[in-house]
Amino acid sequence: MGKLVLAAKITHVPSMYLSELEGPQKGFRQAAIDGHHEIARRCKELNVDTLVVFDTHWLVNANIHINCAPHFEGVFTSNELPHFIKNMPYEVDGNPELGNLIARVANEQGVETLAHDNTTLAPEYGTLVPMRYMNEDKYFKVVSVSALLTVHYLNDSARFGWALREAIEKEYEGNVAILASGSLSHRFAQNGQAPEYSNKVWSPFLEQLDHRVVQMWENAEWKTFCDMLPEYAAKGHGEGFMHDTAMLLGALGWSDYDQKVEVITPYFGSSGTGQINAIFPVSPQTGEAVPGPQASVENGSFVYGNSRL
Repeated sequence: MGKLVLAAKITHVPSMYLSELEGPQKGFRQAAIDGHHEIARRCKELNVDTLVVFDTHWLVNANIHINCAPHFEGVFTSNELPHFIKNMPYEVDGNPELGNLIARVANEQGVETLAHDNTTLAPEYGTLVPMRYMNEDKYFKVVSVSALLTVHYLNDSARFGWALREAIEKEYEGNVAILASGSLSHRFAQNGQAPEYSNKVWSPFLEQLDHRVVQMWENAEWKTFCDMLPEYAAKGHGEGFMHDTAMLLGALGWSDYDQKVEVITPYFGSSGTGQINAIFPVSPQTGEAVPGPQASVENGSFVYGNSRL
């Protein structure tokens, strides 16, 4: 059967694309680009055939959605930051088999999920920017998962992550990497102050909060981090409400995860937000699903172990 062989939290800041272009900012995001190249190199070493991206720029208002068309090709301009990403060409192959498999297993486990393989829906830049650097040679197939979830519990995203792991390791033939594409704190600089904050985090509070979180990851303090994730997502302005991170940790075992994170691109500020590229080593899958059976409802809130989600 298949195997989940690599997991990572990655940046997708549009200034990476801007730093390719001639001008005063040329090269200023090279460290982030190099981090993507390194993650891709390791994926190739591990014989990864498909990258599954949890995209915090894909907003949905119901269900979890999977874009698994056979092929994606086009020219992308960001509606959010059209002065950063303009007319960026892209072309990658998808993996309809894997996308549909993940959706089926997620639904079997009670997480409403829809896969789209016959669609004109294009990926968002939370997928397209990383693929520009990780998949320049179209070596990997790509599946994109919605992770800007407006009316969803973090619990559902964690359970989706576990279902994804089950689908890969029990029914898929191949090696897969998962990429949580989103920032840490995500409070953009106030309008008119963006140039001043091009390489800074919005506030000392958010920057120190992010640094403490990275330290927890490096020290494998997963029980503490999982307990604080809902409040961190809210008070830390987490991108996409940090559903990408919940999916990532759900796939890795949630608070039972036992590995120390390896930082590939050190934490940096970008337009007020906190960014990183970091690899979460994959532990062998053991026992029953952690997120699903431990999730319950208490006083109208979801409880995940000791964590309200």
